[in-house]
Amino acid sequence: MNLEAFVLGCGGMMPLPYRHLTSVLLRRDGDLFLFDCGEGTQVSLKRLNLKWKKIDAIFISHTHADHVTGLPGILMLNSQVDRTEPLYIYGPPKIAEYVETSRKVLDMYINYPIIVKEITAPCVVHEGKDFYIRCFPLQHTKTCVGYTLEELDRPGEFNVEKACELGVPVGPLFGRLQRGEEITLSDGKIVRPEDVMGSKRHGRKFSFVTDTLYLPSIAKEVQGSDLLICEGMFADDCADQAKEKKHMTSRQAATIARDSSSKRMAMIHYSPRYSDKELPVLLEQAQEVYPNAELTRDRMHFDLPYEE
Repeated sequence: MNLEAFVLGCGGMMPLPYRHLTSVLLRRDGDLFLFDCGEGTQVSLKRLNLKWKKIDAIFISHTHADHVTGLPGILMLNSQVDRTEPLYIYGPPKIAEYVETSRKVLDMYINYPIIVKEITAPCVVHEGKDFYIRCFPLQHTKTCVGYTLEELDRPGEFNVEKACELGVPVGPLFGRLQRGEEITLSDGKIVRPEDVMGSKRHGRKFSFVTDTLYLPSIAKEVQGSDLLICEGMFADDCADQAKEKKHMTSRQAATIARDSSSKRMAMIHYSPRYSDKELPVLLEQAQEVYPNAELTRDRMHFDLPYEE
């Protein structure tokens, strides 16, 4: 099962000609999840040629303009395809008011259900058959949350040779053992799943953190991420400004990645004060703490394979 992340916009505060505002699309086979929806989101979606008009759920970190101004367009363009499935929108208080007001003022034609759920406490906000998405509190100038998508553990590998040694005939009994069922052979011998199955294998984890003061608690929330998308808005010489505006430096983002043992960390939501030529200073400072730190760019793609 594929799990891929597409950075639709990596900028913060204001869009630039070469940098749209913060948004990330996560594709898990047929499921599409959008994290924040800044100005320019539609442009990147179009340029990537993704089949995105049936997004399953949108997760908003907070209701500052640079994270939600792309949302009305997404809602309207989703009406260009036939869909009966609801679109879920999650976010802190005021997201429901923003969506409803936008629909009324713009007189939107919407041909599908929109279900808005406001977050008031850390919780699991969205669930699927073998995964869940939860939120956790951040500290910004208004209520803000981070998100993680976490897959459930997968069954261990089925040992065909061992099953045959135990006398299990090739066929439907193999499937029952793989589904966790105990079986009885024709001679009365009992074979249990643990006799032929390897240890459970971990699922994958994606984390999205932006617009927050540095908090040591964030590392626990994103622990073991296969990919952590994290705000790294300022360089060290702007640490006081970052604290005043309740943002993070790239070094602080790297500290979270290191302390959470994340496999990869890619920074997002850069201050517009940094041109693309100046962004390497953020990367250099982050890599002093976490050598695997990366910079995101608009329309950058990340593949999250299983760790076998």
